[in-house]
Amino acid sequence: MTTESKAAKPTLPASPPLTERQEARRRRILHTSARLAGRGGFDAVQMREVAESSGVALGTLYRYFPSKVHLLVATMQDQLQHMHETLRKRPPSEPDPGARVAQTLMRAFRALQREPHLADAMVRALTFADRSVSPEVDTVSRLTTAIILDAMALNDPPTPDQLSAVRVIEHTWHSALITWLSGRASIAQVKIDIETVCRLIDVTAPR
Repeated sequence: MTTESKAAKPTLPASPPLTERQEARRRRILHTSARLAGRGGFDAVQMREVAESSGVALGTLYRYFPSKVHLLVATMQDQLQHMHETLRKRPPSEPDPGARVAQTLMRAFRALQREPHLADAMVRALTFADRSVSPEVDTVSRLTTAIILDAMALNDPPTPDQLSAVRVIEHTWHSALITWLSGRASIAQVKIDIETVCRLIDVTAPR
């Protein structure tokens, strides 16, 4: 990166943390988003209705989430955080790291399967996300990585090869979710694909 390009993109100060009241408002908004998406998918999430149902002004909603895509990607982040907490309370029981990850991802997949309209809305938002949504998309990716690494339960830090395998697993999981939502893959096929790609973790383990 040149000096000119660095100067053109100054480092922005970090956003101040939300107050307790602001956090409660944000949680109401995310809850409303998930409820509307669960009822009717992506198209059912209308910003005006989200604002009215959350008890906030439309302008306030846009200050928290500049667009519906921002809102639904943040909703996916929130759903993954809850999922991560649940998975930590009941960790996988398989003996090998790859099998543990496969078991964990299928549990996460089945949780999404119970709310297909919500899952479809969140995945569509990820697909539509442009650079303005990069921080939210990056957070979703980091949460997915954290879920996988927790499931691996390694005694030592993951090797570069294992981290590369984790990224491939993330891509495969996301792709499997899309193909299932579009009706192009069965749950049985998704399970086979997830179990197959998770073997990369054991293949890349240090010897």
